[in-house]
Amino acid sequence: MAQLHKLQLQTQISSSPDKIFDVYKNKTYLMPSISPDKLQSIQVLQGDGKSVGSIRLWTYVMGVAVVAKDKIVAVDEENKSITFELIGGEVTKYFNSFRATFRATGKGERNIVTWSVEYEKASEDVPHPHSHLEFLVNLSREVDAFLLKA
Repeated sequence: MAQLHKLQLQTQISSSPDKIFDVYKNKTYLMPSISPDKLQSIQVLQGDGKSVGSIRLWTYVMGVAVVAKDKIVAVDEENKSITFELIGGEVTKYFNSFRATFRATGKGERNIVTWSVEYEKASEDVPHPHSHLEFLVNLSREVDAFLLKA
């Protein structure tokens, strides 16, 4: 029987949760210029690219250029979270399901971005996606640095 796994990683940010959430929800088009070594392009294939049901094609670099097609499955404005489900691309060759959730929170002077991934490996030989989670967290750090300069 298939087993669902979950990994989570947090990073402290200096910009406000509202600002970083706004980039991830409304301004993903900025991300390839914010982090050109990680993201080559983001294309909206269906919908507006920011609401539930939107489908996007990401071309990113993890050693080599790879693609991922995602579908936004949840947006929670109040809790500043967005959940994406991967529905095509490299990752889906290794995982039967792969869902990532971005969440920005703040408590006083301590602002945090949390990334969590829920996934089902296609086989036991497939490693857990720690490198994917680290990629997402490092991208958030770069978005944070961009917002601090802006």
